[in-house]
Amino acid sequence: MAPDYTSLMDDLRAGKLEVLEIDPEHFNDFRQAWTNYPARKEIVGDAQRGGKINYHFRSSNAD
Repeated sequence: MAPDYTSLMDDLRAGKLEVLEIDPEHFNDFRQAWTNYPARKEIVGDAQRGGKINYHFRSSNAD
């Protein structure tokens, strides 16, 4: 069963998680949830070695 990425992104926004790490094999499932997420522009990813992406919350109010 795939993780509930919407809930995990909610946790990022709420500060319950600092980083959400997505492995390459789960990226398509995550991307589908991210595309439909209302605050997707505030969920920002940084590429890591090995194809992993670390997503974090960045407020749209931040510079």
